[in-house]
Amino acid sequence: MSESTPSTRRFRLTIAYDGRPYRGWQSQAGGETVQDVVLATCRSICPEASTVQGAGRTDAGVSAEGQVAHFDVPAGWSMEAEHWFRALNTKLPATIRVMECAEAPPTFHSRFSRGEKVYRYRIFTGPVLPPLLAGLAWHRRHAIPMDEIAEWIRVFEGRHDFKAFSSKRRDGHEGPRDTFRTIHATAVSSDAPHQLDLRFRGSGFLYKMVRFLVGSAVYGIQGKLDLEEIRDLLADPASGRKAPCCAPPDGLTLERVIYETD
Repeated sequence: MSESTPSTRRFRLTIAYDGRPYRGWQSQAGGETVQDVVLATCRSICPEASTVQGAGRTDAGVSAEGQVAHFDVPAGWSMEAEHWFRALNTKLPATIRVMECAEAPPTFHSRFSRGEKVYRYRIFTGPVLPPLLAGLAWHRRHAIPMDEIAEWIRVFEGRHDFKAFSSKRRDGHEGPRDTFRTIHATAVSSDAPHQLDLRFRGSGFLYKMVRFLVGSAVYGIQGKLDLEEIRDLLADPASGRKAPCCAPPDGLTLERVIYETD
């Protein structure tokens, strides 16, 4: 018996966007999200295009350099990936760009096939924030030694219950949530004066989790928190205590989504 012919074709997108004008990635009733804009653009080309599924939800104001998404079109729709690439970038606003487009096997799923994500958080410590970094970096006017903040974020490496370092997402889900996540690596770099880039590579991240990790590290540098308090929050999430500082969305970027098949 011959295999049945697939009824749809699946395309994989790597998307970059400036998160400042949008209410996050995830579609909302009022629109104004990146997912809403990308889906509307796909359907302006092919009205039968399916829902655009992203690798993860970035929050309002959070940007991306390597968000991954997929969508399906009917098998009879003959456009190839390079034509989708050009057509989408012609129609999308300048704040959203498709960086790569490729046809994917039907088994590929941008969310469930992923292995790891890499988030970058940018901090600017100079006295005056350059205008081109407005909304793209957390402005802290006090020096933050690279080696010290590297030590603070290193404590988050490994598998932990990060309940104390997250917020409850208001998505109608009232049951218990799995708040265990694994951070495989952290790093700090500086490519420009007064600029620090903190990176977190992990299997997944909770709502506002990276922002709480960064905020806690900055509080630690300022002497408002110590490493033992961090370890206590990781070891005893059932206490109900929360990390005291959530960094703003400014500066947070989904840098890359890594798949085992890549």
